[in-house]
Amino acid sequence: MNATLYPHPHRTRASALLLAMWAIFVLSAAIMVWASFVRQTLSVATESYNDTEARAMAHSGVALGRHPLVTKQTPALMMQSENDPGFRVRMISEGAKLNVNALFDGEDVRKLDLFKRWLESRGIEFSERERMVDCMLDWLDGDNLARLNGLEDEKSYHPPNRGRFESVDEIAEVAGTDPLTSQSNWKDDLTTFSQGTIDLTSADAHILRLLPGLNDPGIERFLQWRRGADQIDGTLDDPRLEKLEIAQVFLGADKNTFSSLVGLIGLRDNTWHITAVGWSGKVIRQIEVVTRKGGQTPQILDWKE
Repeated sequence: MNATLYPHPHRTRASALLLAMWAIFVLSAAIMVWASFVRQTLSVATESYNDTEARAMAHSGVALGRHPLVTKQTPALMMQSENDPGFRVRMISEGAKLNVNALFDGEDVRKLDLFKRWLESRGIEFSERERMVDCMLDWLDGDNLARLNGLEDEKSYHPPNRGRFESVDEIAEVAGTDPLTSQSNWKDDLTTFSQGTIDLTSADAHILRLLPGLNDPGIERFLQWRRGADQIDGTLDDPRLEKLEIAQVFLGADKNTFSSLVGLIGLRDNTWHITAVGWSGKVIRQIEVVTRKGGQTPQILDWKE
C-alpha cells in the first residue's frame, strides 16, 4: 500500500490540533478585542453617568442654598459631604464685600476714601490710588471731561460713561487699574451685587478695619462675640445681631464715630454668593450662583457653571 495516499494518523491529529489551537487563538483575540470594547464603552457610559449625577448634585446644592429659609448656619448644607454621590454648599454674603457701584455713586468723599483705604491695604501707592480712582470716576460719569489724574475718551480707549460697573471684571478695563488688577485674588473683596452697605453680620476684620474710627481691639471684641461660643463664624451658636447699636457697644465706638458710619454699614444683606460642589465617583462639578433672597422666589443675579 502507498504510504503517501494514507497520511500517518499522528500527522492527521497534529494538523487537527494546530487548526484547533489556531481557532482558539483567533477566538481568544476576538474575545479580548470585544472585552476591551465593552470595558471602554462601560467606562465612557459610567463617566457620562457620573458627570450627569455630579451636576445633579451641584444643582441640588444650589436649590438648597437658594431656599428662603436656608442660611449659612443650616446644617443640611453639609449633610451630603460624606456620601457618594453627594454635595456641599458654601454661602458667603455679598454684603461682606465692598460694592464698587455704591462706593462710587454720587462721588461721596467718605465712600471714596474707604475705597482708597482698601487700595492702600493692598500695598498700592498714593499716586497710583489717586490715578485709579480718578480714572474709575471718568469711566463712570456722564461727561467727557478728564479729572486731574483721570482719562477720558481717546483713540483706543472709550469709557462707557453709563454710571455703573456691569461687573467687577470691568474694572480691569479702566486705565490706571493695573496695580490692582495684576494682583492675585484682587476681585475677592469687591462686588456689584450687594445692597450697598458693609454687612456687620458677615464682614471680616480686614473689611471692618476700613471703617473710620474703629480700632483693632474693638473689632476683635466684636468678632469674638459674633462667632459665639465655638468661635467659628456661621455656626448655630452665633448670636443674632438685631440692631446696629449692639455692634456699637462691642466695637467700642462713641456715638459721634458711629453716627459717621451711617450709609456705610448695615445688617443682614440678603444677597448671597452660593458655591455648590457636587460629585459622583471621581467626577466633580461646581456651580457658583449669586442670588438675592426675599419673598418666595429668590432672584438669580449671576450663574457660573
